[in-house]
Amino acid sequence: MGLDIAAKHLLRPAAICWLMLAAGASDASSPAAAGEASKPSIEILDTPAVFAPGIASTRYAEIRLTLSPDGRTALWFSRDRPGGAGGYDIWISRRGEQGWSEATPVPFNSPGRDFDPAFSADGRSVYFCSDRPGGLGADDLWRVAVVATGFGEPEPLGAAVNSPGKEYAPMLSADGRRLLFASDRPGGAGGLDLYVARRRGDGFDDAQRLSGGINTSAHNFDASYLANDASIVYSRAQDFRTDRVDLYLARPHGKGYDAGQLLPLSVNSRETDSYGPMLDWSQRDRLLYSAQRDGAQSMELYLVRYRLPAWDADAARKHAAGDDPSP
Repeated sequence: MGLDIAAKHLLRPAAICWLMLAAGASDASSPAAAGEASKPSIEILDTPAVFAPGIASTRYAEIRLTLSPDGRTALWFSRDRPGGAGGYDIWISRRGEQGWSEATPVPFNSPGRDFDPAFSADGRSVYFCSDRPGGLGADDLWRVAVVATGFGEPEPLGAAVNSPGKEYAPMLSADGRRLLFASDRPGGAGGLDLYVARRRGDGFDDAQRLSGGINTSAHNFDASYLANDASIVYSRAQDFRTDRVDLYLARPHGKGYDAGQLLPLSVNSRETDSYGPMLDWSQRDRLLYSAQRDGAQSMELYLVRYRLPAWDADAARKHAAGDDPSP
């Protein structure tokens, strides 16, 4: 997301630091977790790996990696990498026979802030955030078509999605029907809340705040659907000034979502921030995210394999049908 939260060197309270999913301890502070500690919601299958070191992951802050469905194009943003048009810029690398190409700024960057790119599942569009002229607020959601020559002209998503406030981290569901994003608009439970806008033709219906326990008094942001197109991995911090940012998983519950569970320390870090999650459209059993691990100088891009339990597929089907998916 666009907030400068990665430069902190913070440690959240120990009672939160050591929380894990069923592989370790559960997030006992979460009402949903308390009743389902014995039922793991996600399994992390390997150690997070740095993506394209020296090309995409560098000594600069590299955030929110998104991969095209064919796995040949990578987009992400950096808030301090030199060579772009503005302070925040989206970068691109293409994979060929020799591996990933040298990264370059995308041609649709502006002199302002451009960040949080996300491919659509069909690879025909990229959704992103920008403060360029033509929006409604400080940071708005935009869309640009992917064409044979590269990219088309960016267009704002309009007043049904954007507000006079700030919108971050758009992600279109695999079925193309739901746009997930974060906003600080009035009416939320915390500083940033998660919203969804349903597709209508080429546009969207008015965005609605996600119901259930997922939105709290904390900042809840940077969300991505997982392979079942229902469960959500997202970022949460109670206070950006004092608390670490961690990744959480929320599952469908009734007509909304549960309060979320902290992802295990094999993904999160005890001492540094983890955020910017995104489903890998080229391999949907992989989660992409940003973190500062193992002594890295700044935020790097990571990918890690995961598996959802079989019973989650039935919950996702019921959620899509509008039924109560609670197990």
